[in-house]
Amino acid sequence: MVSTSVTAGQVAGVDLSGRRAVVTGGASGIGRACARRLAGAGARVLILDVREREAREAAGEVGGEAITADLTDLAAVDALDCGEVDILVNNAGFQHVAPIAEFPPETFSAIMKIMVEAPFRLVRRALPGMYARGWGRVVNISSVHGLRASPYKVAYVTAKHALEGMSKVIALEGAEHGVTSNCVNPAYVRTPLVEEQIAGQARVHGLAPEEVVEQVMLAPAAIRRLIEPGEVAEAVAYLCSPQASMITGASLAIDGGWTAH
Repeated sequence: MVSTSVTAGQVAGVDLSGRRAVVTGGASGIGRACARRLAGAGARVLILDVREREAREAAGEVGGEAITADLTDLAAVDALDCGEVDILVNNAGFQHVAPIAEFPPETFSAIMKIMVEAPFRLVRRALPGMYARGWGRVVNISSVHGLRASPYKVAYVTAKHALEGMSKVIALEGAEHGVTSNCVNPAYVRTPLVEEQIAGQARVHGLAPEEVVEQVMLAPAAIRRLIEPGEVAEAVAYLCSPQASMITGASLAIDGGWTAH
């Protein structure tokens, strides 16, 4: 059953009735917020996540479906049957914080697979159907780190910059077929991923967790607070709306002024 806070999204003018949306990493955090918001706008939502129980719970909450998949297993990604996809939200990812000289190569590779190669393969599968129907929306959950770099995050920053480039290519190729592709670029969002980053940054910088938030994470921003997942989901829903049909190849910063510097 979809919560009333989600169904209020239809009142806001985003009607995605009859559309099928796939959200990767949809079991928690930004992904789950996106699943709620898109379902509230009328979309049928399929949640793709490595965590089976959490994915089923999230799907049950929005009246959708769940598929358990490890996006580092590219053969498994290629074998996925997501049906016809009108909206693809590439959100899955994880973070590892370490200096380059200490960064595990296998972790770098895993981040590339989840955040670059898997989105490419999912888009590649979804585009023919979108082209045939003359409508599609690809929304890539990038990051402020797709626009700016930070030390100790070599894999994450590299992956997000790659995702930005991919999104622009999809936009250029998809334009004549009614398909748009955009990135949403939040700064630090109140999610389990960020909680893990706080612990990692605390170790690297030798600071207490609360000092990491104030002195490291929020230091570049003009508005110094964590972003709520629902704020990101609202931007995603807008980019899927008819009102956003001329927005493509863009990167929408939700960063409290970080990139204004």
